[in-house]
Amino acid sequence: MNFKAHLESLDIFTRVGKIADELGLEAYVVGGYVRDLILNRPCKDIDFVCVGSGINLAQKVADSYQEHVPLSVFKNFGTANIRLEDWEVEFVGARRESYRHDSRKPIVEDGTLQEDLERRDFTINAMAVSVNAHNFGELIDPFNGISDIKSKTIKTPTDPIITFSDDPLRMMRAIRFAAQLHFDIEPDTFMAIVHDAHRLQIVSAERIMDELTKIIMTPKPSYGFKLLFVSKLLHQFFPEMVELQGVDSVGDKSHKDNFYHTLQVLDNITPNTDNLWLRWAAILHDIGKPATKRFHPKAGWTFHGHEDKGARMVPGIFRRMKLPMDERMKYVQKLVRLHLRPIALVSDKVTDSAVRRLLFDAGDDVNDLMTLCRADITSKNNNKVQRFLANFDKVEAKLIEVEEKDQVRNFQPPVSGEEIMEIFNLQPSKVVGELKEEIKEAILNGQIQNNKAEALDLLYKLAERKGLKKLL
Repeated sequence: MNFKAHLESLDIFTRVGKIADELGLEAYVVGGYVRDLILNRPCKDIDFVCVGSGINLAQKVADSYQEHVPLSVFKNFGTANIRLEDWEVEFVGARRESYRHDSRKPIVEDGTLQEDLERRDFTINAMAVSVNAHNFGELIDPFNGISDIKSKTIKTPTDPIITFSDDPLRMMRAIRFAAQLHFDIEPDTFMAIVHDAHRLQIVSAERIMDELTKIIMTPKPSYGFKLLFVSKLLHQFFPEMVELQGVDSVGDKSHKDNFYHTLQVLDNITPNTDNLWLRWAAILHDIGKPATKRFHPKAGWTFHGHEDKGARMVPGIFRRMKLPMDERMKYVQKLVRLHLRPIALVSDKVTDSAVRRLLFDAGDDVNDLMTLCRADITSKNNNKVQRFLANFDKVEAKLIEVEEKDQVRNFQPPVSGEEIMEIFNLQPSKVVGELKEEIKEAILNGQIQNNKAEALDLLYKLAERKGLKKLL
């Protein structure tokens, strides 16, 4: 890798090196930028370490531009960053760290470059390239990070037990990097994760979710989840998913392992969506199965009502994990509740009414629901898979046909509650709601068309039965 040629091609590196020389500082680009440069991955975050004041270096670099460059200083952390178009550039002084057992917040002291690299999480992130003139572009790799990149290995630069005990979030980061890069975790490093998995309890849910989100958004998230499960990290923050694992048998009747089924559904949906919350729906679609599992001598294992139970579990899981308690949670909850409904529509005898009700309940999310349902087909029998997919093709065609005819996907009542009150001189009351509900049901059941004329005609008939009279 010709680091010198790459660094010379970007002004920021030669500029920082020149200013560091003027200040008499050693300065290096470190960490993720160096790693991604070697891996030929895009990276817009540049981290500089200098042996001295990173804040002072950042200030001088910002001042060197003719145009205004935004500078943010974080004195408590000894860091500063500047933004150059779409580049985020951070500066910090080299440091060494020590930790208390009950906190992942380090005690920081000034240190050497060696000490700074030694404190980093993994060897692939513990490399530096000099930007000083006398050794510009020279790689410093004291822990053989290049070798570990070549062998696709995640490994800590020092004793992994100490590394993970000091900052337990690094265990999540190890699995996240393994999932993103499709690397293996070195055996001693992985065993240290198993040993210290319980230490994850001192890490905030927000930080854990940051790493989990990155795992979910990888091209094959099952790899990361399997590592989380085997290491028992998953047990620390997602016990509901852990409970999906396992197979019960009575006689010759068994059920599938719902943990590994869920991972297959997640992998199946991944090529079809970058929507994090649709991927969460895949993760949670069967989360209610352990609570609803029953055995019947004739039927075998059943999970009746698991979709409703799962939907009721979603808010609690989101709340505990510090995931957003807003429309995104409601979207996931809706898809979990509805994920079995399209399966019931594969019969040729299915009524338009059933299709209308699915369109009404799913609304604009009906296409995402169908994407989830297709991903939920995980049989090893390819003929069975193709048969189910062909059935879903018919369902989607039926959804399109009924929607074009009846327009109920985003159902708005043809007659509003305000109009009903005005027509019959009513105050807000139970009877107004009943009239609106009966009109909606008549449309969904196909008794009337979804238009104002037919809705008003029905309204007058319903009102007459209730003894209501129109105003003249």
